[in-house]
Amino acid sequence: MTFQLQSQLKKLPIPDLSQTCTNYLKVLKPLQTEQEYATTEAAVKSFVREGGVGHFLDDCLRQYAADKPSYIEQFWYDAYLNYDSPVVLNLNPFFLLEDDPFTQNETSSIDPQIKRATTLTLSSLKFIQALKKETLSVDLLKNGKPLCMYQFSKLFGASRIPTNDGCIMHSDPTSNHIVVMSKSQFYWFDVLDSKHNIILNESDLNVNFHSIVHDSLLTSANDIAKSSFGVLTSENRGVWAHVRKNLINANAINKEVLKIIDSALFILCLDDIEIDDLSQLSKNMLCGLSILDKGIQIGTCTNRWYDKMQIIITKNGKAGVNFEHTGVDGHTVLRFVSDIYTDSILSFAHSINSHAPSLYKSNSSTDSQPSDDDLITVPRKLEWDLTPDLSLALRFGETRLSDLINQNELRHLEFRHYGSSQIKKMKFSPDAFVQMAFQATYYALYGKVECTYEPAMTKNFFHGRTEAIRTVSQESNMFVRKFFDPTVANSDKLEYLNQACKSHSSQTRLCSNGEGVDRHLYALFCLWKRLLIRYEQQAKGLTPGGDLKFEIPDNINIVDLPDIFADPGWDRLNNTIISTSNCGNPSLRLFGFGPVSPNGFGIGYIIKDDSISFCVGSKYRQTSRFLVTLNSYLQEIANIWGQVELQKKMDLKSNPVFGLNSKSFTTLLGGYGYFDVGEEDIKSRGQSPEPPFLTRGTSSGYSMRDLSKKLRLSEY
Repeated sequence: MTFQLQSQLKKLPIPDLSQTCTNYLKVLKPLQTEQEYATTEAAVKSFVREGGVGHFLDDCLRQYAADKPSYIEQFWYDAYLNYDSPVVLNLNPFFLLEDDPFTQNETSSIDPQIKRATTLTLSSLKFIQALKKETLSVDLLKNGKPLCMYQFSKLFGASRIPTNDGCIMHSDPTSNHIVVMSKSQFYWFDVLDSKHNIILNESDLNVNFHSIVHDSLLTSANDIAKSSFGVLTSENRGVWAHVRKNLINANAINKEVLKIIDSALFILCLDDIEIDDLSQLSKNMLCGLSILDKGIQIGTCTNRWYDKMQIIITKNGKAGVNFEHTGVDGHTVLRFVSDIYTDSILSFAHSINSHAPSLYKSNSSTDSQPSDDDLITVPRKLEWDLTPDLSLALRFGETRLSDLINQNELRHLEFRHYGSSQIKKMKFSPDAFVQMAFQATYYALYGKVECTYEPAMTKNFFHGRTEAIRTVSQESNMFVRKFFDPTVANSDKLEYLNQACKSHSSQTRLCSNGEGVDRHLYALFCLWKRLLIRYEQQAKGLTPGGDLKFEIPDNINIVDLPDIFADPGWDRLNNTIISTSNCGNPSLRLFGFGPVSPNGFGIGYIIKDDSISFCVGSKYRQTSRFLVTLNSYLQEIANIWGQVELQKKMDLKSNPVFGLNSKSFTTLLGGYGYFDVGEEDIKSRGQSPEPPFLTRGTSSGYSMRDLSKKLRLSEY
């Protein structure tokens, strides 16, 4: 039973306040100068002093969480739901599935889009049926311990709905229909009955999708542009809330259309475009493509509804998923897409051999008697009432969406030289190894390190979500400096890498055990804001709302922002320049998301046995160059390991190596010579030189003039 092990799960622990603050200083130190660190250290000491605001907030948090599933859950929901910027490119990630080998190899008489849409929809319905009947198997860790299955209840029939006071999550447990988008037109039909039986077979779905595509093609490009209602979900949340309330819900026809879309199990987007380029495919799955024809938008960006989970299929059968992130994390959606991909393969095998294995237990509609529901199984088009004001909202929404798409780029790298098997042979943790690759790559391009984020899954706890792994450490800083130091022997470089990877793995274990830094401090920060609002309401003679009943002692200053949050270190840690996430398995080709900072990178990666896939997004920073440099680094570190192993076998003395091979220098350092220094410069620095690169973001003691002198790169 899907939820049978929920009672065995422990609640996410609230770490000891002193432990959290100690770890907070540890993750900030490698990002700060000594002076900045001293200031942060003083702020932390003030926060945790006995009888101070820190202990008061921590006590309040523990009382608040006593009857809650998780101490961070509501604060985490609020963080997503109060986000006012567009969700597209800012919050919603995407998965690009591997090709269906049977669809791609079909004869020309088979429409690959319709075939893939049919198989993935049918597999999705089997997954939903198993979930609703609670026969979906429980997710387990490698050690056999169960993971929380709660997030699956937020995956289907769910929608993000903007209001004047922020967004809310709406879930309809009775949902039994899907919505299909083609040429930005909306269609719907029922797929389940009230007893969760699947009421359509493969042939039925095939006919429905053919009918929808054929009908949508009758709509002119100009009419499509004027009625692309999906662009509204890409708007700023305040704008979208205003349109929903005043231009849609005020109209009975549009209100009913919106109700059908909000309550749908999921959205199926059939794109009228063939794409083979992986970077373009990734962008299509993340935000759609903006393509203009004589000033008219004909791209796929309008064929979306970003407030719900979407299965997207191109005309040549390429498939992906774009999902609303508030209620679910990548691991949950990964389970879904992996299962439906697997089932689509097994279904083909079953068509050849009826005794072939099935992924789900007894999912046919004959398992129980069908209901007497009044069901609609033939597609019906959703016809909006396009008023003049609504037409203007669509026009301006499409313009802003096109701007947003054109401000971002997405590039991919499929590194096929090696994967997790070889990394383990080199005796490194695969994830830590890749994280250090990001550090070295950024350092090679910019000569500094920046705040880096990686989520650690905490679904081993009841209602668990994620904790933030802070990749930058004293050990990672030392590694990147030594890697680019020509006087350091290869064996020593590998040892510095080993120490950096061990530090990262140790931090990962802490975070996975609920002993990280970010969630605890963020909960305290949110609690302080709530208490401040309550205090201000009481000061005005108003009755405070909310569920906080704590009395604020006279000696606690709740009015001023606590020192730890007023300190610049807090802003530094919450300004993520390199946002990363490791999520995937053999069912996925690529996975990615947009940058979370205007001057940052969003990096999704999948570590497979013999390859590593990367998808990097940025607002037109050195995205392609980042991947070229990353590719060179990954090859070079493997070459270094190979050389060291050969030295061990031949019992040779490991001498200092003054640089990598020339080809690697060119790509790692953008064409410049390796440090471009003379022999006298090397001798003057000795065997333990000061790093010629900047090391701590913009706060480093090195100036760009100093750097150019050391590197002789006046135009760098």
